[in-house]
Amino acid sequence: VQLQASGGGLVQAGGSLRLSCAASGRTLGRYGMAWFRQAPGKERAFVAAITWNDAITYYTDSVKGRFTISRDNAKKTMYLQMNSLKPEDTAVYYCAGDNLIHSRNYYDARVYAYWGQGTQVTVSS
Repeated sequence: VQLQASGGGLVQAGGSLRLSCAASGRTLGRYGMAWFRQAPGKERAFVAAITWNDAITYYTDSVKGRFTISRDNAKKTMYLQMNSLKPEDTAVYYCAGDNLIHSRNYYDARVYAYWGQGTQVTVSS
């Protein structure tokens, strides 16, 4: 599976962006998918995840109520709708996928085998 993240950009605080993660090769089928982000000088951090059948979504506390993760398996694409953006959301955003994701490991970057190249999100104050 190859993942391609896109949709990043420069936006003012309070604005919105929608990130996309397109998969090529194998179908996303039963892959759990997630978004992580990495700000300068910080470690890669979990943002949101979604199970393969859309049954469950997970979010880090700082984005709850502002970000929405979704996926369209027919289009082999995952999305992250980001609203009410804040300067602290500035980071490179990465999409990731794996078929061994479950409720006890979705937040752990180490369990994801497949990664996109990252897309920069910059929120100005």
